[in-house]
Amino acid sequence: MTDFRTQARSAEAAMRSVFDPTPLQRNAHLSQRFAAEIYLKREDLTPVRSYKLRGAFNAMRKVLEKDPSRDLFVCASAGNHAQGVAYMCKHFGVRGVIFMPVTTPQQKIFKTKVFGEEAIEVRLVGDYFDDTLTAAQDYCAEAKGTFLSPFDDEDVIEGQASVAAEIMAQLGRAPERVILPVGGGGLAAGVTSFFGQNTHFTLVEPEGGTSLIAALESGEPVTLAHVDGFVDGAAVARIGQMTFARLSKTELKDVISAPEDRICATMLEMLNVEGIVLEPAGALAVDALVDVADQIKGKTVVCVTSGGNFDFERLPEVKERAQRYSGVKKYFILRLPQRPGALKEFLNLLGPEDDIARFEYLKKSARNFGSVLIGIETKRPENFEAYFKRLEDAGMTYTDITNDEMLAQFLI
Repeated sequence: MTDFRTQARSAEAAMRSVFDPTPLQRNAHLSQRFAAEIYLKREDLTPVRSYKLRGAFNAMRKVLEKDPSRDLFVCASAGNHAQGVAYMCKHFGVRGVIFMPVTTPQQKIFKTKVFGEEAIEVRLVGDYFDDTLTAAQDYCAEAKGTFLSPFDDEDVIEGQASVAAEIMAQLGRAPERVILPVGGGGLAAGVTSFFGQNTHFTLVEPEGGTSLIAALESGEPVTLAHVDGFVDGAAVARIGQMTFARLSKTELKDVISAPEDRICATMLEMLNVEGIVLEPAGALAVDALVDVADQIKGKTVVCVTSGGNFDFERLPEVKERAQRYSGVKKYFILRLPQRPGALKEFLNLLGPEDDIARFEYLKKSARNFGSVLIGIETKRPENFEAYFKRLEDAGMTYTDITNDEMLAQFLI
C-alpha cells in the first residue's frame, strides 16, 4: 500500500509538467441539501474534460522510460480515453493510432483529432465496440505498437490514483467518504487503493451497466448480456480483471446502481443550479448522494465528477428523461370518441398547470373511436392524480405508457 501511494504521488508530481491539479471545490448547494460538507473533485476541468488523460499519461510515461525508442501507441475508444491518449501522444511526441467505432459522433472524432493534431491517426472500424477493439489489437500486434488499455492496466490504475493524491493534498487529510463512478474500474481501483481503510467508499454504476455488482456476486468478472449505452462513459459490459482484483473486497451495500433517468435529473440540476456541465458518467457520484443521505450527515464527502464531455445535441433527451423521472411529464394513449366536440371536452379537462407536449393520432381503432398519443407536462407530479380522475369521470379511457420501455421506444 505504501509503495502504491508513493508511486501514485510520483505520477501526480510528473503530471504537473502537463496540467495543473483539478480543483477540489466545496459545493454550498449540495452541502446545505445533504447537511454535510460536500466537495466536488472537478475532473471535468482537465484539459480533455475527464480524468482519462491521467492513466494515459502514466502508462505512456512508464513505457517510454523503459524504452525511449517506442514510438507507436494504439487504443480503441469512442470517447474520453481516445481524447486522453491523443493529448498525450502530442505531449510525448509519439505516434498514435486511435480506433473508434464507425457510429462514433462526429463531435467526439473532431475533438480527438484536435487534441492529437498531427501526432495521431483516427481509424473508424466496426459498428460495435467489440469489433473496434479486435481491429485495434490486431493492428497493434502487427505493427509492434504498444496497446493502451482504458482501465485494465496497473500503470493506468496508478495514474488514476493521482486523483486521490491531489485530494489528500488539497483537503489536508483523507475525507471520511469518497463517492466514485465505476465503469471498467480504473478510477475506483486507483482511488480506493490509495486511501485504503482511512476512508469509506461509495461506488456508483449506471443501472444499465452493473458490471461490478455482477462480478461481486459471482466472485469474478463476468460479461453482462446487455448494457444500456446511455451512460457511455461508464456503460461497460465487463469490469477489468486487474481492477476487480483491487475492488473484490467491496461490500455490495457500498455499490449503488443509479437509474439513467435519475442521472438525467442530476445533470440538469447541476447545469441549472451550479452552471456545471457534466456528462452522464460525470454526474454519477453526485447522483448517488440521495442514496447515502442518511449516512453522510455531518461528514466530509468528496464526489468525483469524472467528466464533462457532454454533447448538447443530447440535451432534449436528457430533459425528457429527467421530466419523466421526476413525474412532471407523462405519456398515455387515449381512446378518443370520433364525434364533434370530443376534442374540446378533452382540452377542457386540462388543469391550469398542465400543458400538451405531444398530440398525435395513431390510428382509428374503431368506427367511433380513435387512438391518440398524448404527452402532458405539468408543474407538480401530484397534478396527474387529479387529471386522470377527471378523465375517468368523463368516461375517457386511457393507458399510461410513460414507463413502458417497449412502447416508449416505438412511440415516443
